[in-house]
Amino acid sequence: MIGPHPFHAVGEKYIAAVTQAADCLPLLIPVLETPLDVNDILERVDGIFFPGSPSNVDPVRYSGAPSSAGTLHDPHRDATTLSLIPRAVAKGIPVFGVCRGFQEMNVALGGTLHQEVQSVAGFADHREDKGQPLEVQYGPAHDVTLESGGLLQRLAGVDRVRVNSLHGQGVDRLAPDLAVEARAPDGLVEAFRVKSAPAFALAVQWHPEWQVMQNPFSLALFAEFGRSARVSRKNS
Repeated sequence: MIGPHPFHAVGEKYIAAVTQAADCLPLLIPVLETPLDVNDILERVDGIFFPGSPSNVDPVRYSGAPSSAGTLHDPHRDATTLSLIPRAVAKGIPVFGVCRGFQEMNVALGGTLHQEVQSVAGFADHREDKGQPLEVQYGPAHDVTLESGGLLQRLAGVDRVRVNSLHGQGVDRLAPDLAVEARAPDGLVEAFRVKSAPAFALAVQWHPEWQVMQNPFSLALFAEFGRSARVSRKNS
């Protein structure tokens, strides 16, 4: 809600990353009470980016316990994205998820989530301090270890990178068709790819869109998504 009215909105940092780093034209897919036809969407796009959001995937979507009081949900987005993701992957349309998008991809493909990672024994608190300036909130928080032979290791050229951390939810059970691409020091899955996907199909828990043009690894990640989208366009 912006004032008394509902709006469809996308954070400018996501738009800038898709425009500048992926070199693509970003168009918002509205999530309506009656979802748009998935086939109509897939016929018109070369790739789909699933950005972060203040809202969480509703736990009813993965048979989870009810959310804590005050948790924000977006049932219209859930209805659109959770049906769109598997169809896009199967059709060979590149997909890229960040934060909520990462969680959506896991749920859409059959996985489950921890709703409050900080409350699960053995895991660290991965949330940002919202009392700090944005530069601090989105600053480097911890390393992630990149899986040997994975896409992220190839793009980074190293086995470990430092990332930001601004999330409360996290992967509990990884969906069957997902392969881990990166883990946090506490073992939490921080990135994965879809093993059977014929095109780019990857998601990360951190926020590579933040100041993307100043981070070579983040830039390489969005550039690979954009390259895949152009291949998809050429082949369609």
